[in-house]
Amino acid sequence: MNKYGKLIDYAINDNDVKIKFEKQDVSIKIIKSDIINFFVPFFRNERNSKAVENLKKYTIKFEVEKSNDFLKIKTEKLIIDIFDNFLVNIYDIEGNILCADYKGEYKPFKRRSGDFSLAEAEGHNINSENEYKVYVSKKMEDNMYFYGLGEKTGHLNKKSYHYVNWNTDNPSPHGETFDRLYKSIPFLISIKDTTAFGIFFDNHFKTYFDMGHDNKEYYYFAADDGNLDYYFIYGPEVKKVVEGYTKLTGTVPLPQLWTLGYQQCRWSYENDERLMEIANNFRERGIPCDTLYLDIDYMDGYRVFTWDKNKFKDPSGLLKRLRDMGFKVVTIIDPGVKVDTEYNIYKDGLENGYFAKDNEGITYRNEVWPGTSVFPDFLNSNVRKWWAKNQKIMMDNGVSGIWNDMNEPASFNGPLPDDVMFDNDGIPVMHKEAHNVYAHFMDKATYEGIKCETGKRPFIVTRACYSGTQKYSTVWTGDNVSTWEHLRMSIPMLMNLGLSGFGFCGTDVGGFGHDASAELLQRWVQVGAFTPLFRNHSAMGTRDQEPWAFDELTEEINKKYIKLRYKLIPYLYDLMWNMSKNGAPVIRPLLFNYQNDKNTYEINDEFMCGDNILVAPVVEQGKKARMVYLPSGDNWIDYWTKEEFKGGSYIIKETPIDICPIYIKAGSVIATSEEQNYIGEKVYEKMIFEVFLGNKESKSRYYHYLDDGESFKYQIGEYNAYKIKVSVDDNVEIKVKTLEKGYNDKLREMEFRIHNLNNKKVIINGQNEKISDNNIITINL
Repeated sequence: MNKYGKLIDYAINDNDVKIKFEKQDVSIKIIKSDIINFFVPFFRNERNSKAVENLKKYTIKFEVEKSNDFLKIKTEKLIIDIFDNFLVNIYDIEGNILCADYKGEYKPFKRRSGDFSLAEAEGHNINSENEYKVYVSKKMEDNMYFYGLGEKTGHLNKKSYHYVNWNTDNPSPHGETFDRLYKSIPFLISIKDTTAFGIFFDNHFKTYFDMGHDNKEYYYFAADDGNLDYYFIYGPEVKKVVEGYTKLTGTVPLPQLWTLGYQQCRWSYENDERLMEIANNFRERGIPCDTLYLDIDYMDGYRVFTWDKNKFKDPSGLLKRLRDMGFKVVTIIDPGVKVDTEYNIYKDGLENGYFAKDNEGITYRNEVWPGTSVFPDFLNSNVRKWWAKNQKIMMDNGVSGIWNDMNEPASFNGPLPDDVMFDNDGIPVMHKEAHNVYAHFMDKATYEGIKCETGKRPFIVTRACYSGTQKYSTVWTGDNVSTWEHLRMSIPMLMNLGLSGFGFCGTDVGGFGHDASAELLQRWVQVGAFTPLFRNHSAMGTRDQEPWAFDELTEEINKKYIKLRYKLIPYLYDLMWNMSKNGAPVIRPLLFNYQNDKNTYEINDEFMCGDNILVAPVVEQGKKARMVYLPSGDNWIDYWTKEEFKGGSYIIKETPIDICPIYIKAGSVIATSEEQNYIGEKVYEKMIFEVFLGNKESKSRYYHYLDDGESFKYQIGEYNAYKIKVSVDDNVEIKVKTLEKGYNDKLREMEFRIHNLNNKKVIINGQNEKISDNNIITINL
């Protein structure tokens, strides 16, 4: 039964086109010439976005014309035709169809008839036809590819997959059959004929995305309840789609510099002696490390914002000793608050009515780590302010970051019922609506509390989230397992997280559950060295997984790649600066930079680290060589051998256990650092750039960024920015230009380490430069 009927009339109100159908009024809002919002108030009259905040208003030129059959809206970049029954076709400005509503019937795949009860009782997922309250289907075409949706399992290209957005803590080993995990990011990117667009379905009830799994004739997105509220975001480049999406939902803010260092975690470092033992091992063995984590056992009976004084006798003193050694400490915080009348957090929250309630208005209880627990109502701004103030407890003890876990929210005595009630500042909200944004608001409260207390850029790691949480927190992919399958699957998961706005992301390096093998850790750290969040984490009951926990070879390989990570910190910080402006992720699929090369569309086991570094890790046990695809349009230089290869080709790279294939785009400039045990250990007086020259003529540019690495002063101009241009023909010409000079740094020199120079002359800012025997040139600033 159609919910709309015939198109009757329309009216224009600013950028909003109000359309009247026989049965339902709808709104089409022109956000920008290439971003269109479609809204139908099935549930509430107003848009109720938790992801889109403080949206910038643009003055947009557009035309609206109504004929007998349809309504046409035309912007500078798009044409939108709206027909009876609210069927929508979207074209580029030349009239090429980009996205068309499916005009046929909903025809999901049907299984053969039979009694499925025994199969379901055994645990098999037997899907039945769903009746969605909100549903939009689009015409599928053979040449379509799909990406995004966050951390979903499976391959990079999501065509033929079906996923559910319902934040879920499932401790079983995650495989391709998992249709839901910890995060709900209802954002999908499609490439069709090398042209890209995105769909952001801003509905935080349980939602569904089906990319031809039910029926190859269409793909759809749907929800159990709520409004129809979705954005069409035109590229035509994938990077423009990601930029448009992050303009809506927010970009990852610039982090503190130390958060890009190596991080070590375990469930659990059970007392202060054990934590100091770990710290001393890093420093004595010369393995760089910036961050140590404390899991749930540091707390007094798992009461959040407390310390077990038997295990950690003097938290402030301990954390100061670690800080003097160059370590930051991050502590876990769960949302579940222990029911204990002698416990201040519980008493305060109960007296003020800060906890979620059942449908009779009684504080709801369930079981989590502390036993019987209650759950803060993070949808309420007063509760968030209270939670934010509680961050002071941890900051006063010297904690540098907060790790928000179990915030799906997870519970041991069955999931929270759909009718548990929350108070969204006067609007009653049931759990079925609040569930997917519960962690989002917990993270927002944590961010605001740390920022207020410290004045520094907050570092928060969250397991669950919703679209837009990237404004407040970094993420990891949750409780993975120490298997080669999970190492393989982590790469497309991270690439799709990056495409979905969460460019500051990582995995538990080595795997959380089960026991890692030496070889698995050796290969996993080679991937982790290039992921934005670089954290080794393992579970209680598993074998130790620190870099030295296996053998001398494993320790040396860990040290090699952790040191490589620290060498690349300036490059990674430049990428984070860039991401904060336009959403471009650090770790990204090859297609992000090489969309015109269709060979890149389904490569699951290679990725780009920024624009200049291609990583092709080994993700199979015992593999001593692997095939690498190098995208067309550029030449590529083997990082280890400096051999140059032509793009658009497959090569075989030998991969002894200590070698991860790494290729640098010819002509690239890479900002690097000298060796250090932790970020901030040394005061550097020179910037170091490695320049990788190719054999053919080329021109490239690189932007380098500097600030104090921790405060918000950069927002008022206290930063430096440089542009470096490299031109290669008969000679090598390098031009350095200072774009901004608002930060008073200690740097006095700029050093260029040039690879594959091949006896060419080097000219820097018009001056012929003397080249050392190892092709290093130093200039004064």
